[in-house]
This record gives sequence, structure tokens and C-alpha cells, in this order.
Amino acid sequence: MKLDIRTKLVLVSLGLIAASIFVLEAYLRPLIQQEIVDTLRSDLFARLSLIERDATVRAAVPGAADWDTLADDLGARAGLRVTFVGADGALLGDSEVPASALSTVENHAARPEIAAALRGERGFSTRNSATVGRRLIYAAIPIRSGGRIVAVARIASPMEQLEHGLSRLRHMSIVAAGLALAVAVIMSTAAAHLMSRALREITDAARRMSAGDLTVRTRLGGVDEIGQLGRTLDGLAENLSATLAALRGERDLFGRMLESMQEGVLVLNRDLRVLLVNPALRDMLLLGGDIIGRLPIETIRNTELQAVLDGAAASGEPASGEVEIGGLRPRRFMVHATPLTGEPRGLVAVFVDVTEIRRLESMRKDFVANVSHELRTPITAVRSAAETARRTIEKDPEAALRFVDMIERNARRLQELVEDLLELSRIESKQVRFQTEPVDVVPVGEQVLAVFREAVDRRRLKATIVAPALPPLARGDRRAIEQVLTNLIENAVKYCPDGARVTIRIIETNRTLRVAVEDTGPGIEAKHLPRLFERFYRADKGRSRDMGGTGLGLSIVKHLVETMEGKVGVESTPGKGTIFWFTLPAA
Repeated sequence: MKLDIRTKLVLVSLGLIAASIFVLEAYLRPLIQQEIVDTLRSDLFARLSLIERDATVRAAVPGAADWDTLADDLGARAGLRVTFVGADGALLGDSEVPASALSTVENHAARPEIAAALRGERGFSTRNSATVGRRLIYAAIPIRSGGRIVAVARIASPMEQLEHGLSRLRHMSIVAAGLALAVAVIMSTAAAHLMSRALREITDAARRMSAGDLTVRTRLGGVDEIGQLGRTLDGLAENLSATLAALRGERDLFGRMLESMQEGVLVLNRDLRVLLVNPALRDMLLLGGDIIGRLPIETIRNTELQAVLDGAAASGEPASGEVEIGGLRPRRFMVHATPLTGEPRGLVAVFVDVTEIRRLESMRKDFVANVSHELRTPITAVRSAAETARRTIEKDPEAALRFVDMIERNARRLQELVEDLLELSRIESKQVRFQTEPVDVVPVGEQVLAVFREAVDRRRLKATIVAPALPPLARGDRRAIEQVLTNLIENAVKYCPDGARVTIRIIETNRTLRVAVEDTGPGIEAKHLPRLFERFYRADKGRSRDMGGTGLGLSIVKHLVETMEGKVGVESTPGKGTIFWFTLPAA
């Protein structure tokens, strides 16, 4: 059975009180009994002194000593048993023994009190009487006559009186002990309640603290051990609260840092199982929520990544490597894996997405190669034509003029190429300042068509604008919109066959203005459509160069439209025509 501290304190108190009463009873009872016996002995000897006087007077008169009659008389007056014993131990008289039976009583010389009196001393003893069959207390003194002991006077008191007194004493002791225990129960219960209340408060506070509530305080006063315990527990709670607050702050800061990082973070435990993955890495690799506790190879399934992680774990030194991961979203990562020192041990890997960097590097290489290729052709033509013209200028002036025309044509092409490169560079570097304003695209389209009217009429093209009766206004830069339409219409006029149709179609959809340049030309194969807006990309390279294009017009269109917060696209069906479209926010 489980006892609370209050019950334990009460039981301990009662046990101590009961033990004290038992010890007191065991110690005092013999002392009190001895004190009563000593008092009774003094009383018996005092009575014997009176009896001795009468007996001495009677013994001094020869023939006058009727000891049995004297014993009966003195016993009646004293209320005790009075006995006279001769010097030889024979019974001379006894107040409780008939005179006729005196001769039948055994000799008393061996009785302890009689023997002591016959030696001239006071005799005292306690024993069962063989004569009367009761437990008695005996006291005896010698009776002298003529200087010698002629008899012994003895009186006896029954032990019932002493035992009755001791019984009453025992009863009174038991009653007193009961009262003391009752008072002790009440007082110990009250004291235990007061002490246990403080302990219960401390226990309740400790239980709430262990459950996580560190705001609770005992606030106990006093200078005793319980008060000190309460204050110590309050101090412990304050320290724990401050420590936990600091740890929560560090945890939250660490969590916010991981969540805000653009780089992916993968933390492995000592068994190289996933311990933590930040949101950026989950998004990069499309990881699910069940990755925790698994091996990286089970979820990412990339041997190059596993090699980097194993290398760092085996060597205990940082390791890095570039990893290409396929799937729905192919990526290239620069992975830096570093072993964790101390405990717990593990590994942390940081994933830096270099997909865009590698793409830009590839674009830069392609750009350099394309620019070199585009510049090499007209430069070679110019040099060759110049050398030929120098040799033929005197012999064949007409041929020299043709080569001069070639030089002029290629120089113009170089100029256009350089101007387009500079224009594209200014747009990408945000050096071109746009004046955003509401723009009516219909007049801009008509103005652009007017520029190409001669070429349109010469090739019998049908160029029109299709727009609502009240066309909405676009929000953008007028000059930029004019340049976009110029590049798109120029391409349509260049590549459409004679008699084709070129249409500028303007419609409004969902607060957006969509402008499309449609033609009924030869169209473009689907494999070329995703790359048409790249620099120097040509679907038909030979024909584009013959037409005099630089390969940068559509790239300029894309950058201009995106700078005005729009989108650009192309749709085409070989043999049926092409639609280049772009959107602008409605004003």
C-alpha cells in the first residue's frame, strides 16, 4: 500500500510517542513498585516498634507471656497478621492460626525474616505463606529480655493491597497513554498537514515543471529546509526557462536560416541516414516527406552524389563534386560535404544549384562562337573583295565596282550586327530607359506597316491590322513596342512568298493586350520553335544570311517585351504559316 508523506509523518510521530510511553512504563513501574514496597516496609517496621514495646513488657513478667492472645489482640488492633516465634523457631502465637493448631505449624527458624531477627537484625521478605496460603510481605524484629533474644515479633501484610495499587497505577498509565496518543494524533496530524502542504506544493510545482510549464513558482518563505528546497526549485525553473528560451531562439533562428537559404542542405547522422532536409532541397529534388531516416541513395538515387558523401565520411575531410541529377526537373549541383565534429557525429552537405550558371556558360560559349562565326563571314568577304578589287581596278573597272558593292554590302551587314549587339547589350544591362505610358497599338502598327509599304507592294503582300472597334490601350514604352513590331513584321515580309498575307491582330484577354503578327508563309518546324528567341539561332541558316539578317532580332524582341512585363511566344505549322505573339499589361 502506497502511503503519502502526511500519513508517514503521523505514523512516525505515533510510533515515537508509543515507544516513549513504553519506555516510560518499563522504567517507572519498577521504581514506583519499589517505592511502594519501601513505604510499606517503613510502615510495617513502625508498627513493629509498637508491638515490640508491648511484647517486651509482657516478656519481662515471668509466666505472663501469653503470646497467642497477644498476637490476636495486636493483630486485631493493627489489622495485620501478627506472629510471635520463639528463639528456637517454634511458633508461639499467630493472629490467624488457632491456638490449638500452633503445635502443628512447622518451625519458622529458616524463614528469611525470622533468621535475620534471630541474628538481632530487622528481617524483611516477600513470599507465599505456607501457613495461610497467601502472598504476604513480612517484617520481623527481635524481642529482648535481660539482654537476650527471647522471641521474634513478625507482622505480615497481604500483597493484594500492593497489587491493587499497582493495577490502579497501570490503569492510570494506560488511560494517560491513551490520552497522550489522542493528543499526539491530533497534534501530529496538524503538524504533518502543515508540513505536507508545503511539500505538496513543491511536488505539484515539480510535476508541472516536468510537464513543460516552467512559469510555475512555489514562492515558499521560511528559512527551514522546505523553504530552501522551494527557493532552489524556483531558481532551477528560472534557469531552465532562460536556457530553453535561448535554445528555442537558436532553434528558430537556425530553422529560419535553413528555410530562407536558396542552397539545399542535407544533414546525415553517424549512420549516413537522412536527419534533416531544408525546404530548398526538397523543392530542388522534389523530395517527399518520408525521406527522414533513409539512406540518400534510396531517395535521390545518384551514384555521383553517394560517392561524394562516402568520400567525406571515409576521409573525415570535406569533399566536393559536381553532380547531375535527372528526373522531371534535371539539375546540376555543386555539392560540398563536410563531416560534423563532436557529438553527435554526422555529415552536412550543401547543394548549390549551378544549372543556370552552366547554362549561361554554355550560352556564352555559343554566343562567342556565333559572334565569331557571324563576323568571320562578312570580314572574309570584305578582305577577299578588297584584294580582288585592287587587282582588277585597272584591268576591269566594272568588275572592281561589283567587288566594291560587295564590300559595301558586307560592311553594312557588319554595322547592323554591331548595332544589334549593342542594342541587345543595353537592354540586358538595363541601360535603356523605358517611359511607361498608355499606348494605342493600332497607330503604332499602321506606322510600322507604312515603313514596309514599298516592300509589301513590290511583293504583292496583303498587310492588314485586325483590332476591336475601340481597341484597349497597352501599358508600355511606345518606342519599344514600335521596335518589337518592326522586327516581327520585317521577318514576316522577308520570309513570306509573294502574294502572302501578313496580319497584325490585336485582342484583349483577362486585362492583358495580346498582339500577334500572323503570316501565311512556309512555317517553321516544331523542333526549332523552343530556340527561336536565342541569339543567332536560325531555323534556315543559309536563307537567313542571304536575307541579310543578323540572328538577333527575335532575341531583342524577347528582352524588350519581358522588360515591359509581358510575355512572348511563337506558334507555327509548316506549310500554313507562323504566328509570333506578345502580351502587354492593359492600361
